[in-house]
Amino acid sequence: MSTDPTTRNTFALGRRGFLGAAAALGGTAALAPMASAAPLDRPGDKPAPGGGKPVPIDQLPPSAVSLVPISDGNVTSAIARLDGIIKDVIQRTGVPGLAAAVVHNGQVKFLEGYGVADKTLGNKVTPDTVFQLASVSKPLAASAVARAIGRAVAPKVVDWTDPIVKHLPGFALADPYVTANVTIQDMLSHRSGLPGAAGDLLEDLGYEQSHVLTQLRLDPLNPMRTIYNYANFGFTAGAIAASDAMRQPWAEFADATLFGPLGMTQSSYRHSDFVKRSSHTAMHVRVDGVWKQLYVRNADPEAPAGGASSSVVDLAKWLTMELANGMWNGQPFIDAKALGRTHQPAILLSPPAIPYARSSFYGLGWDISDDAAGRVRWSHSGAFFQGASTQVLMLPSANLGIVVLTNGMPIGVPEAIGAYFLDYVEAGKTTRDWLTGYGGLFARLMQNTSVLAPPATPPANPTPAKANSFYTGTYQNAYYGPVTIDAPGGQLHLHIGPGGKNDYAMTHWDGNVFSFFPTGENALGITAATFAPNTGSQATSLTLEYYNAQDLGVFTR
Repeated sequence: MSTDPTTRNTFALGRRGFLGAAAALGGTAALAPMASAAPLDRPGDKPAPGGGKPVPIDQLPPSAVSLVPISDGNVTSAIARLDGIIKDVIQRTGVPGLAAAVVHNGQVKFLEGYGVADKTLGNKVTPDTVFQLASVSKPLAASAVARAIGRAVAPKVVDWTDPIVKHLPGFALADPYVTANVTIQDMLSHRSGLPGAAGDLLEDLGYEQSHVLTQLRLDPLNPMRTIYNYANFGFTAGAIAASDAMRQPWAEFADATLFGPLGMTQSSYRHSDFVKRSSHTAMHVRVDGVWKQLYVRNADPEAPAGGASSSVVDLAKWLTMELANGMWNGQPFIDAKALGRTHQPAILLSPPAIPYARSSFYGLGWDISDDAAGRVRWSHSGAFFQGASTQVLMLPSANLGIVVLTNGMPIGVPEAIGAYFLDYVEAGKTTRDWLTGYGGLFARLMQNTSVLAPPATPPANPTPAKANSFYTGTYQNAYYGPVTIDAPGGQLHLHIGPGGKNDYAMTHWDGNVFSFFPTGENALGITAATFAPNTGSQATSLTLEYYNAQDLGVFTR
């Protein structure tokens, strides 16, 4: 059992808008390179994106050609199998509700709903049912920003290379040089230098977006543009810089720039819109093999990164536009160059597991990698560990895209369905048990690495605690704000977050070490609170293991 709380928080990496496919796991790409680009390489001409004028195969660059052809009937056959694939995965997992759509050559070829939107109500999922998208919000946001950047107007209002401070003059990070130079594209590709999950625990505590973005100045930085760290609030800062350049709040910007013009009438970055939909999902977690509806998740503070909601009907429209290089209904919708930047690698996402394995990359809101057939895939997964799991996956070489939305915690369901589907497209058969593989990878993210987590047990003969007066009082912390320790009824309680709204009962473990159970999207169970020193009439500091990633969790009386 690791005794390093930072290790534990590594697994919290984007737990509410979770990884792009391989990011936080550091190895998903080894199981399934989740992204891609390469034109169709069967004999004859390749249909242009959206079904336009064909491009002769001999005019394609060698890097765009796979030596493993997709036969004319493979896509049709795979679509015909998809219903069976989905029903098998539902039968194996019991996930309460699911919806899926497939777009091919500019047409919606599959659109179905399965199961129930809310186990408590028993209402059925349809293609119009609205799901919370979690981190599938990111590629949607990248599309919206790309449309603003690609506008044919002068002077140019916003560009990928604009520093954040050009549009958010009060924004700051720990290093003055990074503050002055970090750009929109740096933030949207998770290469700003912010640590993974920066700001996430502040959101869990109930702080608003403006406060979380302000506190990012206290996060220690890695070198800018050299290391990929999945940071929801870094992404949020980049997207909001673009919407502020357009003089619009983010949700209004997304409505006006993307959702409204595409006719995505059931899509929004406002949680209040989501809960008003006539058919919307509840979140479900699996407890001892039983799916239960326990939590509600409002992701407005990180809206560009994780707060979108939509239906597969709406997302099929967006996929159609993406696969058509920004064309919609025969007209340019997003400038192809601006949109194309989102699909280009910006930072190494997952180094090869072995020297000759394929690498994967992150673009702007997209995972980008080469699959086993040498084709590029564009993808993104989304997850709320309190009960939602989603994926969008495109094979642009075949003008093919699939989106799978579920209202169950992430156990690999949408990723497995996408992998099985593309197996049939490219190989005509399944190549492995994707559901078991992905399930194991996601299970790793649920492991609590606290020093107090099982198999650790309280000592049989613990050193007694001191009098409650030794511990009670208020302790300050620049990043998380103050915590107050009191002892109503004789038991210590920890109050943390805005106004002390989070109240955690503390149980003695050994000496000056107490256990407590934090709540929120990133919480994994028991964790430690350690008071110091062991002398004097009062403790002068308190270290909260759960909040101590990057050494930010020390509170001083």
